[in-house]
Amino acid sequence: MSVVAGVEAQPLGAQVRRVMEAMELSGDPFPEVIRNALADAMAQGDSQHASAALQKILDPLCLFVIQINPESRVKAARGPVTAQLVEQGWRQFLVKVVNEAGVTAALRVQSPNARRLHGSPAEDLANRWLELASFDSQPLQPRLSGLKVEYRIVQLYSRDAGKREAKFTFDVGQGTQDLGFRSEVDLLFDCLPAQVVTLRVRDENGQAAMGCFVIRDPQGRVYPSQAKRLAPDFSFHPQVYRADGEHVRLPDGDYSIEFSRGPESLVQTQRVSVHGKPLTLSFSVKRWIDPSRFGYWSGDHHIHAAGCAHYTKPSEGVHPPDMMRHILGEDLKVGCNLTWGPCFDYQKQFFCGDLDKVSEHPYLLRYDIEVSGFGSHQSGHLCLLRLKEQIYPGGDSMHHWPTLGLNTLRWSRRQGAIGGPAHSGWGLKVDTEELPNYIIPPFDGIGANEYIVDVTHKIPGPDGQLVPAVDFISTVDTPYVWELNIWYHTLNAGFRTRISGETDFPCIYGERVGLGRSYVKLDGRLDFDEWCEGIRLGRNYVGDGRSHLINFKLNDTLLGENGSELRLDQPGPVRVSVNAAALLDATPNRLIKRRPYDEKPYWHIERARIGDSPEVPVEVLVNGHPVARKALVGDGVLRDLTFDVKIERSSWVALRILPSSHTNPIWVTVGDRPYAVSRRSVEWCLKGVDQCWSQKKGFIKPDELRDAEDAYEHARQTYRKLLAAAEAP
Repeated sequence: MSVVAGVEAQPLGAQVRRVMEAMELSGDPFPEVIRNALADAMAQGDSQHASAALQKILDPLCLFVIQINPESRVKAARGPVTAQLVEQGWRQFLVKVVNEAGVTAALRVQSPNARRLHGSPAEDLANRWLELASFDSQPLQPRLSGLKVEYRIVQLYSRDAGKREAKFTFDVGQGTQDLGFRSEVDLLFDCLPAQVVTLRVRDENGQAAMGCFVIRDPQGRVYPSQAKRLAPDFSFHPQVYRADGEHVRLPDGDYSIEFSRGPESLVQTQRVSVHGKPLTLSFSVKRWIDPSRFGYWSGDHHIHAAGCAHYTKPSEGVHPPDMMRHILGEDLKVGCNLTWGPCFDYQKQFFCGDLDKVSEHPYLLRYDIEVSGFGSHQSGHLCLLRLKEQIYPGGDSMHHWPTLGLNTLRWSRRQGAIGGPAHSGWGLKVDTEELPNYIIPPFDGIGANEYIVDVTHKIPGPDGQLVPAVDFISTVDTPYVWELNIWYHTLNAGFRTRISGETDFPCIYGERVGLGRSYVKLDGRLDFDEWCEGIRLGRNYVGDGRSHLINFKLNDTLLGENGSELRLDQPGPVRVSVNAAALLDATPNRLIKRRPYDEKPYWHIERARIGDSPEVPVEVLVNGHPVARKALVGDGVLRDLTFDVKIERSSWVALRILPSSHTNPIWVTVGDRPYAVSRRSVEWCLKGVDQCWSQKKGFIKPDELRDAEDAYEHARQTYRKLLAAAEAP
């Protein structure tokens, strides 16, 4: 292959970066030596030398070279890379496009070996051994850019092992094929046989279990190939989940296999060689902590089976057994699978108002609703759990729901559901790391925006008695400052909303379920309704699973018991106690540590690390302000920590390892005096109502506008009354 002269380096470099990203996303990254060479070439600036260097690095990786002449005729030739495929697996190859015509149509590739022929069925079956596709999604585009040189990706799958030949034809539209069949290429492939590798998986008690596996070869390629994966394996994951006795197919070679089972387990690595025969490998879970032994049951109240990173067509969606596989593989005890806008009418069939039948105690899957993509979602998405009916009266889908969130909450509360805003930080951006801070955010997103109104309301529950309209505020999946600031302010205003942890899989986080978790304290057997009730009562802490705050007490009052209230006759000291543990990597990850807090991962134990030490801080909060702190060694050992804190007036107290874990509050009442609300926090809330109204009023339907005006005015009046009685700062 010859280097094409006269190619500007800057746009070529930008296109090459997108190709690198696409290869990484699809589990077939360039080897490190190639990545480094490309980075060095792009660092040379906009020069002919840089352009030539990029081509010299990538050309040897190309399976095809496509030339589009000035008349838009397409000519195809064989590239220099080895034509090697894998039995029952996908491989990716580069295609170099020399575009002399500046064409911006899509580059199409076809093969008679990948579609039905006109011969006999036997001939058809013998010849149709191949599948092919072009990588045309983000970060790439379906159409050519018009650059003089660019690189594309073609994906090939082999049904068979052995030698197989295929014909490929390229064009950029009808009539663009070159004369003399020069747009066709015949290639003989060596399709490597794949061996069955059986995986024996046991939990820490020796019982058969589901495990999480990331399998890579020495080049960093992921197996099974991520290209064109089908459920239960997802193409946006490097990992697959396999139960005891299940298998993967691997061609001969050397592999690194990472095995884990959620953040409470240790990641183990096996080096494996596959050579010409089936293989059986054994894996056993090694835990560094098990909160369920202390009665704390993990759960993710916000996951999805359709939309965002996976299926978006109305006829598609992940089915319960597939979602359950991911829950089991991440050792997530409770998974709340919320049906929302994409595929609503397909996914609604799985709702039954109870646990799904695939649940395997103590692993529970239940379908409920996120108000997202319909109804009041512009004012803040709502997670509704423990519903008995999933569709608002007046229709059978998602097109008739209220545009005022409070009306949706009224409907859900009457049937005994619990609810709260999803991905709370969206719309609450502030340019500070201070907590609490007094900047009024824009209230222009889909997080806990209208929460500032709803938290002031009480509405009828199933027995007609008034209950708070909002039970919890979601945390762990958006920037922690934005989430916690509004929560701290409403606590300081006297409201008792709790927090719960979520992932919003696979939308905000597609890596895996359970990246954000709630650990709910239950007495006895895990039960879904009681788990939800534990969130409502604040019997939980939240986090990323890499740190834990178990058995938080003030004196003898345990979090979540007796209303989470401690009574003191007069101001004085209280003993704060907790069983705390954290697990840091042996080597600090400065890449995560140095990221701004509004870049993912938003919650991660590495952000809490004290300098480069092996320690993280455990802080005691009183009314949102740290008043005591101790360093905790992040070695995975559960330690008893105590603090002596003086309480001067009725207050709320919580613990945190920021931003990795956070408890709900325990309230302290001093001398039967009511909680002394913060004037500054109430002022912040009052201003927030007006700011929220300025952003949300345009999304309210005319027939609900009066309801909305009344709801917002009720919130203003509530905050004004609190302000009149509030203490000065």
